[in-house]
Amino acid sequence: MIIVNIDVMLAKRKMSVTELAERIGISLTNLSLLKNGRVKGIRFETLDKICEILKCQPGDLLEWRDDDETDE
Repeated sequence: MIIVNIDVMLAKRKMSVTELAERIGISLTNLSLLKNGRVKGIRFETLDKICEILKCQPGDLLEWRDDDETDE
């Protein structure tokens, strides 16, 4: 399972979801769906813009976890 950590990077950069959506040029609704892991994919162009604005690497935003992992 892929976990999206955009909210973590937004907090580190002290930026709102609304500001990020405006700066990358996508709707707040689409960014919220992405942030909450409710999309099946992301365009590299969008990922590139997010990384540029947040000054981070794709690995800072996306994390893979085994579906069988449980939180302990």
